[in-house]
Amino acid sequence: MTPQLGMVLALLGGAVAMFALGRPRTDVVALLMIAALPLTGVISVPESLAGFADPNIVLIAMLFVIGEGLLRTGVAQRLGDLLVARAGGNEARLIVLLMVIVAGVGSVMSSTGVVAIFVPIVLRIARNTGVAAGRLMMPLSVAALISGMLTLVATAPNLVIHAELVREGFEGFRFFSFTPFGVPLLAIAIVYMLVVRRWLGGARSQPRPSGQRAGLGQWIDEYTLAGRGYRFRVRPGSAAVGKVFDTLAAAAIPGLNLLAIERQRRFAKDLLPPGTLIEAGDVLFFDLWKPGADLEGLSHRLALERLPLAGAYFSEHAQHIGMAEVLLPPGSSLIGKTVVEARLRAHHDVSVIGLKHGRTAEQGDILDEPLKAGDTLLVVGLWQAIRRLRSDMDLIIFNLPAELDEVSPAASRAPFALLSLALVVVLMVSGLLPNVQAALIGCLLMGLSGCVDLRSAYRAIHWPSLVLIVGMLPFSLALQRTGGVDLAAQALMDIVGSAGPRTVLAVIFAVTAALGMFISNTATAVLMAPVALAIAQQLQASPYPFAMTVALAASAAFVTPVSSPVNTLVVGPGDYGFMDFVRIGLPLVLLVGLASIALVPLIMPF
Repeated sequence: MTPQLGMVLALLGGAVAMFALGRPRTDVVALLMIAALPLTGVISVPESLAGFADPNIVLIAMLFVIGEGLLRTGVAQRLGDLLVARAGGNEARLIVLLMVIVAGVGSVMSSTGVVAIFVPIVLRIARNTGVAAGRLMMPLSVAALISGMLTLVATAPNLVIHAELVREGFEGFRFFSFTPFGVPLLAIAIVYMLVVRRWLGGARSQPRPSGQRAGLGQWIDEYTLAGRGYRFRVRPGSAAVGKVFDTLAAAAIPGLNLLAIERQRRFAKDLLPPGTLIEAGDVLFFDLWKPGADLEGLSHRLALERLPLAGAYFSEHAQHIGMAEVLLPPGSSLIGKTVVEARLRAHHDVSVIGLKHGRTAEQGDILDEPLKAGDTLLVVGLWQAIRRLRSDMDLIIFNLPAELDEVSPAASRAPFALLSLALVVVLMVSGLLPNVQAALIGCLLMGLSGCVDLRSAYRAIHWPSLVLIVGMLPFSLALQRTGGVDLAAQALMDIVGSAGPRTVLAVIFAVTAALGMFISNTATAVLMAPVALAIAQQLQASPYPFAMTVALAASAAFVTPVSSPVNTLVVGPGDYGFMDFVRIGLPLVLLVGLASIALVPLIMPF
């Protein structure tokens, strides 16, 4: 071992130790390595900084922005709503659909971003279905990790290994090179999670912790709103066409409030305030206070078609229709007036649907109830109307539901987000343009169509991840120049002796997965990719099965909560401990490893 190799290995050992300890932050460790490696004399300062100019770094940054576009337009949230609608309260079906949807979304965007999006969705599902959150959170993280095994752009390690192949003069992986491995591995993981879910937590969800905001479901129960929501479609020739609903004498049913109007656009549906002129084909959302009203007569007089409701009181439309609890402060001009006389609908496009004089919601008709200082009103309307209430000095918004955090600010742009994503995938799959250029075009289209703005785009990029990759890339060059890669490759070859290539793949998988228990899977890929290619060269075999094995093992970071940010994000919501990941993750790594060693040589022969 040369002195220079000793210095490089000492720095590498120090970096691995700091990664394992979690101090300092991973990006700070990477910056330390960028500064320290040139001091060994093995690489120059420009070579240490060359990662900042690597096209794959730009590609990863652009993928973060594309993922943000899917988040801001509500595409991911709509998938979550689809999950609830399809699975209902069946726990097994929930797990299967959750893992399939998360893996599908994660195949085209950051797995960390996918988990960040789906954690509140899964918590809401747990609250609504009564399934314990712990039974859903680990399947969520496992599916997000396996999504990295589905496409080239699904996770940073895939791009790192692809770049290493290109640097060594090989063609590199294609967009769907990973899919034949990822699909069966996802199926194995789904079956495994269905079997072990009984060890993931209680059968029922836990009570909402104190201090956590209420959800719409809680208010629907508290104010007994179930059964008060109705939807009607306006038929052509209706007397309501071209009019504002409140001006229609034929609609004068006591306690009937129009909350919103749904209108079909060319590519999407918009929800409009109740004061909008009605058009044929519009869907009207009503709240009805008094049971027994003549709704059949209303639909006949105005040529309306009654439509079913999928959820409780428009909860399936929470992306657009929201609620808020507002307080009447002393001195409010609304004190002494009734709900009708307050005219919140006329002034703010919101309707009062609930009232508390104290801590208990009033039951029955509240329209003529005089309002007092300190009363709580539950109002419903489009989110933009609820936000405008902040400017009313007669009301104080003191409680907003948890669903507000999931509202997409650019929901109407969802079709453009999907078109941009589809174009990026087509360009990458076809090879018409380099991957990074395709991603740049996709980001520009996201911006031009209003799916993202500059502020949200810069905020979406996970800079610590990029700095980590940039800081670890020089190690590959330094180890190659000092003979460290060849030394590691020879050490692994000495371990397996004269065993066949399949055994070598098993050892590579085991070493990569073991490293991934304690350091980031991106750093693991940076370290193991050149070693795997060197072993392939020694065996005079194709480099692709060895590179693919490293990629699959790098994504199999199931064993510890610190091995991937994906796992870390679900620890709190799932109420997991360190040993929960070891108990569930270790057998899964073994299953994925055995399946990978069986599949790789079949699809990518030596």
